[in-house]
Amino acid sequence: MEYKDYYKILGVDRNATEKEIKRAYRKLARKFHPDVNPDDKAAEEKFKEINEAHEVLSDPEKRSKYDQLGANWQQWQHTGRDPNNFDWSQWFAGGTPGGGGPGGVRVEWSGDLGDLFGGGGAGGFSDFFRAVFGGIGGTGSTGRPFGGAPRQRAMQGQDLGAQVEITLEEALHGTTRTLERDDGKKIRVKIPSGARTGSKVRAAGKGNSGFGGGSPGDLFLNIQIKPHPVFKRDGDNLRCDVTVDLYTAVLGGEVQVPTMNGNVSLKIPPGADSGKTFRLRGKGMPNPHKPKQRGDLLTTVHVKVPQKLSARERELFEELASLRKKD
Repeated sequence: MEYKDYYKILGVDRNATEKEIKRAYRKLARKFHPDVNPDDKAAEEKFKEINEAHEVLSDPEKRSKYDQLGANWQQWQHTGRDPNNFDWSQWFAGGTPGGGGPGGVRVEWSGDLGDLFGGGGAGGFSDFFRAVFGGIGGTGSTGRPFGGAPRQRAMQGQDLGAQVEITLEEALHGTTRTLERDDGKKIRVKIPSGARTGSKVRAAGKGNSGFGGGSPGDLFLNIQIKPHPVFKRDGDNLRCDVTVDLYTAVLGGEVQVPTMNGNVSLKIPPGADSGKTFRLRGKGMPNPHKPKQRGDLLTTVHVKVPQKLSARERELFEELASLRKKD
């Protein structure tokens, strides 16, 4: 019977912690999952091997027994003795190291363990696993009949991710996107109002199918907001520029300012400096966590200086400049 090095299969040290084992298992399981590798027999066998290793190393009782077996196996190897003559019987489920099987009876077996257990590969577990963690004529440490198919550990399906671009208007009101998976299945996902670049929208249970009765994974949409020709986003606030003529800036007046819901009038006080920013409350984007709350629109005024003055205009500006100097 072939000895299975479960630590090597998961790529972890023999002193690995439970957390390290779990992390290694998840990484490999995602890589070799049947949904990721359809019709790939090699990947399927590797996936079964990974599950078997995790079944043992994640269970303190099984791991303890396996570590004792491993120490004996290595000692046998180091003495240069023939691996084919290693006495496996003392490690059959129900037996104890150095002792016999149930009732103190030692079992000697030199044939194919697959024949002994009623056919190899049942349930996806190896002969090695079923020999060590099953039981003859009863149940082993797993609580399952020896020779029966051990229940494989249920594993959640793989999560899927996709990047989606939406407009600022769609982010304001909320929108939907329909995506098609590799298997042809179409999924409609609702994107809530207030979504920002970098926001992640989760569609529960819309990822890959689970394995061994595990629940399906989730689908995550990574949201990207397309650039807008007028507005720049600043959190829940929006920013935009508006141009006013020199006379409005000096004397005061009103100017039309664009918002996401149409133009509104903004009162410009006399003597407004170029670069001054005005706040229009509640004219920004919805708060993604509180959609009824909206940010503000921050409008920056830029004063346009008149060009190509007529002779009379120049005369009046010179007169005004002379008055300012006298003042």
